[in-house]
Amino acid sequence: GSLVTESHQGGVQSEGLRDHVIVASLKGVGLRVVELLHLSSVPVAVVDDDPNERRAGIVKKWGVPYLNQGSNLRDCLLRAGLDRASAVICADTDELATLEIALWIREKRPDVRLVVQMENSSVADALRGVIEPGAVLNSAVLTAPSFVEVCLHQNHHSLQLEGRRFDVVQSLVDGDHGDGVTFRQLFGALAPVAITPGDGSDMALCPGRDHLIKSGDMVAVLGTPEELDESSLNMTSDVRSKIRKIPFLTRLNRRFSDVTSESTRGVFTALMAIGVLIVISTVVVRLAYRAPGSAEHLNVLSSLYFVVETVATVGFGDFSFARQEAWLQVFAIFLIIIGVTLTTVTFVLFTNLLVGRRIDQSLGRRQVPRMAGHVIVIGLGSIGVDVVDRLVAEGTQVVVVERDDTNRYLSRVRALDVPVVIADATQRQTLSMVNLAHASAVIVLTSDDFTNIETALAVRDTLGDHWQDVPVVFRVLDRNLAQTMERSFGFRYVRSTAALAAPWFVGAALGLDVIATFFIDRQPFLVGRLPIAPGGGLQGLAMQDLSAQTRVIGIRRDSGGGTFEHPPRRGTRFEGGDQAYLLGPDEEILRVLRQDQRDLGAPAT
Repeated sequence: GSLVTESHQGGVQSEGLRDHVIVASLKGVGLRVVELLHLSSVPVAVVDDDPNERRAGIVKKWGVPYLNQGSNLRDCLLRAGLDRASAVICADTDELATLEIALWIREKRPDVRLVVQMENSSVADALRGVIEPGAVLNSAVLTAPSFVEVCLHQNHHSLQLEGRRFDVVQSLVDGDHGDGVTFRQLFGALAPVAITPGDGSDMALCPGRDHLIKSGDMVAVLGTPEELDESSLNMTSDVRSKIRKIPFLTRLNRRFSDVTSESTRGVFTALMAIGVLIVISTVVVRLAYRAPGSAEHLNVLSSLYFVVETVATVGFGDFSFARQEAWLQVFAIFLIIIGVTLTTVTFVLFTNLLVGRRIDQSLGRRQVPRMAGHVIVIGLGSIGVDVVDRLVAEGTQVVVVERDDTNRYLSRVRALDVPVVIADATQRQTLSMVNLAHASAVIVLTSDDFTNIETALAVRDTLGDHWQDVPVVFRVLDRNLAQTMERSFGFRYVRSTAALAAPWFVGAALGLDVIATFFIDRQPFLVGRLPIAPGGGLQGLAMQDLSAQTRVIGIRRDSGGGTFEHPPRRGTRFEGGDQAYLLGPDEEILRVLRQDQRDLGAPAT
């Protein structure tokens, strides 16, 4: 029972919440964290020192207590019942502010469970030793694997549970099996995770084994490698981008384009002009010039030598136009002027070409045109650099496009020998520069959602007919926006970083050990380890009585000396002290957690 009243600041304050979770800041994953807590019926209050009208309005609509007092976040925390809270989640994207408030909270409440968002690894490592009990989480590290999976064309997600490997594998049901076949008939003892109908209807989440499937359905199943081998499922798909060879004619055309580029063409034009001048002048000198004191003409070699030293203005005194006819002297004047001009222009253009190529080489541009089967990463933020690290570790060729030439991660990426192009990725010229037509995937990871959308649309337009062949995955913060982009613009891989990271924060605050979050089609799933509380709502409950959209992977029995029971039968019951491994949509898993805590009266701390 909470007492909620309107505050004079226009927000909502709570005077009676107890054993609740306080979320500090709605920025970043904060809004989705509050939504998950609210959907799971967890008492929650929000404090915000940098209020946003839209986000604040959403929270108030849910009836969640909301407090803001400008920059006085500490006072807001006290008014939100910090002394009575079971957990505090610091979700602010300002890491200095997060560090300051987290340390202050730990001083005020040494026993409260504290969950902190921190991307700086050095500070995060130091903070972990200070804020116990609690957790320090990095949204970039938590969300990067989901982007990498798309680029590497993975059809499975691997999990390590109690020292055993499990895989969630997606398989397309072909026409050989016919329609109206049950999952059990095709996949036996494997556990169904999701079934995406081929007709475009809604996905079935964690259905029973008697669920009917049809040709064209995409089925995601869970099992150990041995169980999957028995079912002959293909989970050994090549998870690396294929290095495709560029056809000879294409390479030749690129070489020709390189040679005929604007800077190179200027040097060639100047050199040709000098060549023409020297040839014409050599002919004139050969036919008209007479050596002093002699009536003989110079031979061709001597004429060429005389012209070259005149054009280069390095005459050694062995030849001179001083005693020649007047017209030949006038010709010599023009020869010197034009020769010096062309020589100077040629040196300037040649120097510019060398410097430009050196800059291009340092920025990676000289390497990119010869690449194929590479992954283009656009945006080098905290998520982008982690994605690059993972792709390079997998042996994948990567090209980075970044607009800011002062980006803090540039040196780290270049140390991996990854080409970095400093340019605007929304321009066709930039996308052509990084050889988009021969890329295997594109990831758009700038820190601005609108820029990501604009860039993804530019990539789609540039790819043209190849749009369906090249996965284009981009990040947006809001889950609803991600779903809207997929429906409205036909994108297949829009990943919400809030949808991926928020369950980790909520789980850490409530006592759920989140093991993995991943997408199947457009639906995020969560895998977590739940300690069954003695006397809680799950004790004595049978598997068949759980939520229909929750899958129990296995149970480590406390009473059985830590034995791991897999797969649990429908009649298997939870016992206090057990460790249950659950899989399902994040809202469902959190509801199960709350069901276990309901009889205890508070979230676990």
